[in-house]
Amino acid sequence: MKRILIGLIVAAVLAAGGWFGFNLYVQHRATSEVEAAFEQMRQQGGKASHGKIGFDLPTRTVTIEDIAVEPSPQMQVKIAGVKATGVRQLDEGRFSADAIDVTGIEFAVDSAVGPSPLKAVYKIAQAAIRDYTGALQTQVLPASNDITDLYRFGLEQFNSVTASSIEVPTIAVTIAGNPGAAKPEGGDFAYSGLVMKNLRRGKVEATKADRLTFTFTTVQAGKSDKLTGELSNLAMANFDSVAMLATLDPQKANDDTYHQVYGQISTGPYTLTSEGMRLRIDGIAIDDIAVQPSKLRFADMFAALPKDPSAPPTPAQARDMLEKMVGVYEGLRIGKIEIGKSSIRTPQGTGSVNLVRYKDGEFAVEGVDMPSPQGQFKMERFALKSFSVTSLMRWTAGLVTPGRSPSPDQMLGLFRVLEGAEIKGVVSPYKNTRQLITIDTISLNSGQLVGSIPSKANLVVKMVTPTDPSNPAQRPLIMAGVDKLAIDLDLGAAWTESSGAFALAPATIDLGNLAKAQARFALANVPRGVFTADPVQAVEQAAQVETGAIELSLRDSGVVDLVVAQFSRMQNVSRDAARSAIAEMIRAQGEKVTAANLDAKAAVDALAGFVETSGQTLTIKLTPLGKLPVLQLMDALNSEPIVALAQFRIEASTGL
Repeated sequence: MKRILIGLIVAAVLAAGGWFGFNLYVQHRATSEVEAAFEQMRQQGGKASHGKIGFDLPTRTVTIEDIAVEPSPQMQVKIAGVKATGVRQLDEGRFSADAIDVTGIEFAVDSAVGPSPLKAVYKIAQAAIRDYTGALQTQVLPASNDITDLYRFGLEQFNSVTASSIEVPTIAVTIAGNPGAAKPEGGDFAYSGLVMKNLRRGKVEATKADRLTFTFTTVQAGKSDKLTGELSNLAMANFDSVAMLATLDPQKANDDTYHQVYGQISTGPYTLTSEGMRLRIDGIAIDDIAVQPSKLRFADMFAALPKDPSAPPTPAQARDMLEKMVGVYEGLRIGKIEIGKSSIRTPQGTGSVNLVRYKDGEFAVEGVDMPSPQGQFKMERFALKSFSVTSLMRWTAGLVTPGRSPSPDQMLGLFRVLEGAEIKGVVSPYKNTRQLITIDTISLNSGQLVGSIPSKANLVVKMVTPTDPSNPAQRPLIMAGVDKLAIDLDLGAAWTESSGAFALAPATIDLGNLAKAQARFALANVPRGVFTADPVQAVEQAAQVETGAIELSLRDSGVVDLVVAQFSRMQNVSRDAARSAIAEMIRAQGEKVTAANLDAKAAVDALAGFVETSGQTLTIKLTPLGKLPVLQLMDALNSEPIVALAQFRIEASTGL
């Protein structure tokens, strides 16, 4: 029995000795693996050191203390401690851990030299990573310090990692620009509640941050201003770093397909405050952010930036930089941007905007209510149709030509940027009066471009404006008691290439309480070449254009009585006498016209009858008697108007 007991004791001692020996061996191997990783950093030219390394075999826990890494003199990383639990080596190059907890992280960047000195310090008290899988050793750092190479290196490291979650309770960032300046610019940023869920091979299912606050100091004209802000509930869904890597891969330079980077980015309330101003936005949402590697080349973008930001670029440099930036922006696609209700408080008052949205090529602003020196300005909606930021930038770049003013064709290039604009529901103070201008609708649409010139357009205006006592042309209206003008305008024009026909229809203007005028005008044999910004070519091509039928109508809603009343005051006669005198003057002047064209008598009689009886509609139709070139008609109108009218068959009538 004693022998058995002694044997058990010896076995236990040997087992314990073996256990501790194996534990020491494993700890030694863990230390060797960590030291090998740090030695790799040192061999790449950086500095790397660490403190005590520990390993607990039962829980397979590795701890490393006092880590200090300095990849370059301008960059330092310090970590108080790393604790990895449930560590397993999956193969020769990869390991996994059930949990990794990191404490006391400090990352510093100090670019104290160059035209734009910058110093930034990031501090993270703790970070927790769960279900981690990654490489045992980092890849070799790129030989160059090019920012695109470093960015690509970082993304490649990120793509090799998987984790169920990463949680960072707080991040504090301090940034200082030109710390040696008398009034340095800089700021403090603080993030809280940062969580990333389901990281797998460069893709992140969801990322959120509960809160971001910042304070930033700017210096303008020697005066400091403090800018503070707060953003809450930041959320990002379906991030894909593989898409970003494609924009940095030289082998993907011809890839014209779009790769989604984010499914959606959204925020809760955002506030921004500076001296005399406070801005609040209820929320922001951005959907479907994608990149096109053939266009979005970050190397080109960084190459376009000035080497010395303190020196203003020359016009040639500005144009070159803008053209390169246009190419970069062409490679970015955003499905929708929506900015929720915004309010801004200034010394002049508080204004608000209900919605700002960009979707399917339309940029819209809705629910504007803003103070102005004359009073409150309100607008239901403003929209730009088929609007493209890249097209606008490209058009702007084309205008910036050193030593040369923009050509007419370049100016007309604006029609390539957007196809239309719309304003609705405007109520605005009129000058310094207590009266208001109200706009129901102003809508302009164009299209069917020939070169840079639209061959199809439509303008609609519905508004009410007060009459202006300071405008001499409007004084007769005011004297007649007209204090407002209701304007209803509808103009449409279109060219048909197959037939060569050009029509102005509809062309309607309704002045509400005065008159309503309508016109239809047709041209034939209009060649494509007439749509040009070259005036010489336009005149040459216009020689082929022929005049078509012209139809005019005028509905009296008070304008005849207004003219009669004005004539009555000027001649100091009764209104009946004034009306008769005007009709007789029309008939007397018409005799000169009817002598050359008997058809004109019907028009003269109709016009006189239109004056004699209020509330009628006057209709006049002119039909060319044969082929009538437009240029020939214009010459005749300038020299012999009566001869010009003789080229038409004239039909006229009046009716109630």
